[in-house]
Amino acid sequence: MNIDRPGRALRIALLSYRSKPHSGGQGIYVRHLSRELVELGHHVEVISGPPLPELDPGVALTHLRNLDLYREPDPFRTPRLREFRSPIDALEWGLMCTAAFPEPLTFSLRAWHHLRSRLGEFDVVHDNQSLGYGLLGLRAELARRGIPLVATVHHPITVDRDLELAAAREAGDRKREVSLRRWYAFCRMQGRVARQLPWLTTVSSASRDEIVRAFRVRGERLRVIGVGVNEETFTPGSSEPPVSGRVVAVASADVPLKGLNDLIEAVGKVAVERPVELVVVGAARPGGPAARTITRLGLSGVVRFVQGLTDEALAALFRSAQVAVVPSRYEGFSLPAVEAMACGVPLVVTTAGALPEVVGPDGLAALHVPSGDVDALARSIGRLMDDAGLRERLGSAGRVRVVEQFTWRLTASRTAQWYQDAIDEMNGGTGIC
Repeated sequence: MNIDRPGRALRIALLSYRSKPHSGGQGIYVRHLSRELVELGHHVEVISGPPLPELDPGVALTHLRNLDLYREPDPFRTPRLREFRSPIDALEWGLMCTAAFPEPLTFSLRAWHHLRSRLGEFDVVHDNQSLGYGLLGLRAELARRGIPLVATVHHPITVDRDLELAAAREAGDRKREVSLRRWYAFCRMQGRVARQLPWLTTVSSASRDEIVRAFRVRGERLRVIGVGVNEETFTPGSSEPPVSGRVVAVASADVPLKGLNDLIEAVGKVAVERPVELVVVGAARPGGPAARTITRLGLSGVVRFVQGLTDEALAALFRSAQVAVVPSRYEGFSLPAVEAMACGVPLVVTTAGALPEVVGPDGLAALHVPSGDVDALARSIGRLMDDAGLRERLGSAGRVRVVEQFTWRLTASRTAQWYQDAIDEMNGGTGIC
């Protein structure tokens, strides 16, 4: 498929059970993929539960109402009786009351109910990692019309579950361990659904391997399509130098997966030797590991958190940094890594998951450190702060790598080709819906 012109215009329903705009990969993926698909000439309707995505002009949005049980500022709220309008609402409330996370399941049921009267309006339906049982009913109805149901799995949430369980066991917190097992019970459902969907994509080879292992999906059914960055917004800075000693990191959640506590420990070691400032895009859980570590090490004047940044503000923050860090214990891809590289900022990353695949070999666009190795993380941060030439070389190479491999236009073009391949296969190679 030509990268700038689609073979033919497709009508796409893009399903996303939650699409938080400025943190977490799902809302970012939905926004940028939908925009670029429209730019390629396709029609895209995003069907989302709250929190809703920010979408660009030309992309339609359908809000699938739910009870919004985790909304800010009152998560785990008790809905009013008049809010219950369907059996799915009752199911959602009941599952939350038993400490389960209901949204992937209940969103998929609502999506099935919503789309069953609109099946003729679309050429393809694309699920963004809800992987709920409702998709199986929807798939059967779509198949009778020759319409494929495809799905993106960014990475299996079993990785998040296993890391949180390990942290709870290490802390001897049996109550939290039991609670986590119940919360992540939906992972079993997601594996079962993934095994029954013939067209799956993921964002990296590392994520594909983890999906094969965790969900027992055959590897040949998974197409790797990397995600990207808006290279016109995330650009290198002007002649204004970065702030001396500033380190920037993005942590979409204060959970073991993101390695935030490791980074704070490392910054504490750096702070002994030199002035340093850590700016984290995200939030620390009150009383959580990050907050406790900041207090224990006396870093309240060194570490600060910011939230709700626009793309332009995030790009400006990256450009203000001497060093960007991705300290994760696992990454299926890492949007912050490509955003930092696009801004020409040198990186320190762990060797967890897809990070080496995204940033390239050690010393190309980033310095690699073993996951969880606080001392190595501190040394690499200090090394970059001391070596302006190394920072310049890594930053320049990172920008080139992103422009060549990781733009949203490339992601959209490859995704549109995947849609067409699924349509052709569904219809015996004719490409006729």
